[in-house]
Amino acid sequence: MFVLFLVVFIDLVGFGIVIPLLPFFGEHYNASPDVVTLLMATYSITQLISAPILGRLSDRYGRRPILLFSLVGSVLTYIWLGFADTLIMLFIARAFNGFMAGNIATAFAYIADVTTPENRAKGMGMIGAAFGLGFIMGPAIGGILAGPDAANADFQTPALCAAALSFCALILAFFKLKESLSPEIRAKIAAQPPRKHWKSFFETLLRPRLGLLIILSFLCTFVFAGMETTFAMWTRRVFSWGPEQNGYLFAFLGIVSAIIQGGLVARFAKMWGEGKMIIIGTLALGIGIGLIPFSTSVPFLMMATTILAFGFALSTPAINSLISLEAGETERGAVMGASRSASTLARVIGPILAGVLFAQLGRDAPYFFGMAVMFGVCIVAYIKLNQVRAQKPTSPLESKT
Repeated sequence: MFVLFLVVFIDLVGFGIVIPLLPFFGEHYNASPDVVTLLMATYSITQLISAPILGRLSDRYGRRPILLFSLVGSVLTYIWLGFADTLIMLFIARAFNGFMAGNIATAFAYIADVTTPENRAKGMGMIGAAFGLGFIMGPAIGGILAGPDAANADFQTPALCAAALSFCALILAFFKLKESLSPEIRAKIAAQPPRKHWKSFFETLLRPRLGLLIILSFLCTFVFAGMETTFAMWTRRVFSWGPEQNGYLFAFLGIVSAIIQGGLVARFAKMWGEGKMIIIGTLALGIGIGLIPFSTSVPFLMMATTILAFGFALSTPAINSLISLEAGETERGAVMGASRSASTLARVIGPILAGVLFAQLGRDAPYFFGMAVMFGVCIVAYIKLNQVRAQKPTSPLESKT
């Protein structure tokens, strides 16, 4: 599991390098705020398409080959991004990069393979910590390499650095990452009749317990992604920040996330259980994002984003843990792929809607809207979540085996 942690961490450093740059990259080509957020959403659109496909393929052929394939693709697409010289080329590069990023469903399935139900939340927290640590180093590196001046930022060097880091992750995975899915389970999967990827997605969504959890995951990511994709444009207008300053702020959020998911999630899971973690996390996420428009100083902004990061870091591994516990051993890749598809759909709709709100109603509108959504989610989770318990999987696949 530690090797997978390193692979995800290194890959996410590469991903994090690009995050604070893209809004400025888009505006460099005279894109409006709603077009900039569409650029961010393009990555998620193609990730949405690939996540269930890669997840199901990993069930049949193993986690390792799918992870290796996607890492090769990431290297090539980051190079492409570095040499993009038009807005259209930038969109295409991000689209291919997003398709390869569907591998995160496979990484979650890998964790589910190698952990027991009792320590599943801890395992999901480790992957979350790899995300957090990646966002500590990645945005800071990207911001430093691009420079503080948004008008004269260096976009090529950070992209090539991301390609180099993805290549390092590929080498590490090739030599050190072992297959987590046993031949016996793969044989069971191979013996089952093939299912269409999107049919599998909707079947998963219609299962009552899984459906509720996936909707919660969707809404949390929907709100966070809307913040993430408009934040650099907001800080540019309020504080006159460029890529470097935004990179440091995202790195700070990564530190908070890593502390929560890497060191505290397991303790919180034992103290409260996943259900209470989700309720507390969604409440904190709503409070944090609602405080951003009132941030007239950097210390206040850091307080608001700390609360926001705490909420997202607490709720995400808890939701993923409960989802994985609802899946049988022969369908974990497909179920986690379906869950990831819902999250990436949120990363499509969230940025697009946030961009429209930003452009039409003002820079603060996405954050007030996100606050309202999260308070609603918290209430629904409080009312409904006690009905959701990890029971024996009831999927059609499990009943036939």
